[in-house]
Amino acid sequence: MNQIRDLVERLLKGEVVAAAKLITMTENANSGENEEIIRLISPYLGKAYVIGITGAPGVGKSTLTDKLVKFLRKKNKKIGIIAVDPTSPFSGGAILGDRIRLQQLATDEDVFIRSMASRGHLGGISDATADTIKILDAFGCDYIFVETVGVGQSEIEIVKNVDTTILVLIPGMGDEIQAIKAGIMEIADIFVVNKADKEGVERTILEIEMLQNLAEKKDYLAPIVKVIARENIGIDELWRKIEAHKKYLIDNGKFHSNRKTRLELELKQAVHNKLLKHSKKIVEMHENLSDTLDKIYAGKTDIYSVANSITEKLLK
Repeated sequence: MNQIRDLVERLLKGEVVAAAKLITMTENANSGENEEIIRLISPYLGKAYVIGITGAPGVGKSTLTDKLVKFLRKKNKKIGIIAVDPTSPFSGGAILGDRIRLQQLATDEDVFIRSMASRGHLGGISDATADTIKILDAFGCDYIFVETVGVGQSEIEIVKNVDTTILVLIPGMGDEIQAIKAGIMEIADIFVVNKADKEGVERTILEIEMLQNLAEKKDYLAPIVKVIARENIGIDELWRKIEAHKKYLIDNGKFHSNRKTRLELELKQAVHNKLLKHSKKIVEMHENLSDTLDKIYAGKTDIYSVANSITEKLLK
């Protein structure tokens, strides 16, 4: 653990290599290294504002991220980018599409880009996303962008990890917008209609507004921003909406309450993972496991009776 302590000290001084190594440890956490990392950096967390960018494949999420980051760099802000890519079926690693698209930012020492594989995790993000956000926060980032893999309706996990969620759409998605209304449409804090120079942009906006009217009435109505990301049009207006959403969260006491809710979810997940790990060990160490399985198979006992027995041992 001395190595981890040394890396954390270097992280807090802003060393890029230390940040990269610590993130890798959290992604491959089999020996409790991630737990030690989070324990050491916990006093230095909570300063970064986290923005999620989600939407279907091909809507321009990476281009939008690129333009927002360049906009913020002009304001001298330090940025972290977590680009969650599809998992390679061969290596298990990320297919580095987003890192390639964001490569122009890679030479900027105040922009840290990490492409990570979803590794089959549903919801468009990676299991290690939450810990990576914490590492980049301790690293001194002012803003952290989390760009999801782009899987569609189920991609709502992002809201558990960020302060502001941006849903990117493009003109001509009428049927798709209707299809995803019960999922991802409900978690957007800001709607971005990218490629707004294309035919059908006003119809797309109208469809979003219609879906908003069908939703339960809220004290906050997600704004709709038209952008042409590749031409850098509408980026300043989008940033004003992001700042307005942050102000709304702070003024209404939701900024801290939302973060506490996310901590509660993280805590429950951590407890669940611990129990799952120990329960697997108990099952594997179960006396006469083969005989027990034979009895279940023969109908002499059942899954739940055996599970209750194992759970009792676990709780003891």
